[in-house]
Amino acid sequence: MREDGDGLSVIVQVVTRWILVLIVVYGLAVASFGHLTPGGGFAGGVVIACGFVLATLAFGGRSGPARAFHRRVAQLEAAGALAFLGVAALGWTLGHFMQAWMPRGSGLTLASAPFLVLLNLAILLKVGAGLFAGFMVLVLFDRLTDAPREGEGGA
Repeated sequence: MREDGDGLSVIVQVVTRWILVLIVVYGLAVASFGHLTPGGGFAGGVVIACGFVLATLAFGGRSGPARAFHRRVAQLEAAGALAFLGVAALGWTLGHFMQAWMPRGSGLTLASAPFLVLLNLAILLKVGAGLFAGFMVLVLFDRLTDAPREGEGGA
């Protein structure tokens, strides 16, 4: 831990900045190609949430790339839910509720199921932000339970 108590060493922080980009890109790829390979929106969201947990641990949560994500986590989770419902509602207005209402491309490509790609990306937002919010709640709970209580001795 650094002397100021905010995160880990500079080496860990520099490596985390580079690794975080790769983790986010991999999570987006897992979600985008979930209809062709094992994965999907849930798995991609878990990958991205783990990347931001890593960034929070490396930077201490007060600085670094995860700081903006800390402030927007509730909004991103709501945006994921609204995007999922929006895609479903748009299909409903076209007479195809929760069915593939978008034209399909050639097989075994990203465009072979664009409806599923949109749903997977919406689930990625919902799951990634939700898991990260759960991590933040656990951290806050740990900090509250570690705080010295009144009347207890402590230096």
